[in-house]
Amino acid sequence: MSICEMAKDFKKRYPDTICWRVRKHAEVIENYINPDEKVLFVFCGQKNPNLFDWFSSCVIALTNKRILIGQKRVLWGSFYTQITPDLYNDMEIYRGLIFGRISIDTVKETIVLTNLDKNCLDEIETAISQFMMKAKKVYKKEEK
Repeated sequence: MSICEMAKDFKKRYPDTICWRVRKHAEVIENYINPDEKVLFVFCGQKNPNLFDWFSSCVIALTNKRILIGQKRVLWGSFYTQITPDLYNDMEIYRGLIFGRISIDTVKETIVLTNLDKNCLDEIETAISQFMMKAKKVYKKEEK
């Protein structure tokens, strides 16, 4: 299953999540997937700290090595962000009346993903937490 199909499946399961141009955002991520990486989980949302800004759609992919965030701009260009386990600090979940927000704190910045269907927050939190806990253990072993 491609990243685009996984993102569209997520959008079907959680229709209140605000995201469009999923195919274009997924293409940005597909350009950066390494041959030895396997995509584990994909979701979409808005990459911005403001719940009322609905124009920053993105697709987020969790692979067996890192978290990738892809945004295709409307006219030209794109944004790509990656979070590796060694830079990951922690995560904060906010559940509102309609929408939810996830803040991923890294060593360098805090990435805020907003306008998520509040029902999907548990699934996203579980996927990211399980991956990061497993990856951090491997990273600490390699560090020694």
